[in-house]
Amino acid sequence: MPLSGDVSFTPSCHGLLDLLLAVGDGRSDQGRDHPVAVVLALVAAATVAGLKGYTASGWVADVPTDILDSLYARVDARPGGRPSRSTLWRVCTDTDGDILDMVIAEWTTTQRTGSGGQAPTSTDSPAQVRLDGKTVRGAADPDGEQLHLLSALAGSPGPDPVAVIIAQAPTDGAKTREPETARALLETLDLRQVTVTADTLHTVKATAELIHQQGGHFVLPVKENRAALFDALNALPWATTGIGHESTEVGHGRSTRRTIRVLPAPPDLPFPHVSQVWLIERYVTTSNGKQSAAAQLGVTSHPAEIATFNRGHWAIETLHYIRDTCYREDQSRIRTRSGPRVMASLRNLAINALRLAGRPDITEATRWANRDMTRPFTILGLTG
Repeated sequence: MPLSGDVSFTPSCHGLLDLLLAVGDGRSDQGRDHPVAVVLALVAAATVAGLKGYTASGWVADVPTDILDSLYARVDARPGGRPSRSTLWRVCTDTDGDILDMVIAEWTTTQRTGSGGQAPTSTDSPAQVRLDGKTVRGAADPDGEQLHLLSALAGSPGPDPVAVIIAQAPTDGAKTREPETARALLETLDLRQVTVTADTLHTVKATAELIHQQGGHFVLPVKENRAALFDALNALPWATTGIGHESTEVGHGRSTRRTIRVLPAPPDLPFPHVSQVWLIERYVTTSNGKQSAAAQLGVTSHPAEIATFNRGHWAIETLHYIRDTCYREDQSRIRTRSGPRVMASLRNLAINALRLAGRPDITEATRWANRDMTRPFTILGLTG
């Protein structure tokens, strides 16, 4: 059940601390006063409480002694005082980012489908996985390359406030390599009864083939960067096709009207496994009477609630917004080695944990968690 108020949590057999034991940072095991698993657990808890970067050291200094001793005891270590800022820095900048992301993915998936999170998605309500990349703008290596991370956000179709990141991978600094990274990432996921959504960069035949082979479906937009496909869709008789769905929203000083027209896929369409094609048109009228219009073409591999999946895709942009506003990620100057990626991963973990705890308003939730030092550890299953 989702958690609220002062929480209680039953750690799963895949407890976070146990999983973190698999993460290394390149240091010799011999003579370490502060094991990687404990340091990362402390930084993760600090991030749940809203701390940013290595400022977690001050927060860690105030962690109750009984919680600290328990963490060390559970990894068969004896506390040698509290980890200093330099220790947090060394661990976070040398941690294996690939392993850490796998650990976070396993923990999150376990909580979503097991004791700590929401019930598994039923076959009557297919899941949605949204793909999108984000550049960590403040993090540049000595060559000036910025870290670019591709994430997969999973949840119910449509705008889902408890959707969580289930996978993340770097794209070697180039946004143009997202499709290749996406396919490697999707190969690690169970896509049965799942609909994958993404931006136009991922409307690629190889990606569609992979999703189909793994039993999934896709709803993908099409723009001029896929010239042959765009021209084929643009030539269809949209003007004489009836509106299949229409909605109007009023708020933030404007009225937005959306319409969707759907047609069966033409037999000669230059894209595989397409069942239907669609046109979404959006008309915006502001309070001062100014009007604008936009249109988007797209393809889907199965009859679907296209409007729901299309709008639900932008939940991943909300996640990026949270990392930028709540955690000031783009203003971060953490640049050393794996530090930027590790901190981005721990922010994902914190957001996932808070959402699974029934607190989708992350800014408010971090303040709530910071008011009681035990709350972040409880939410992460690090107590007991």
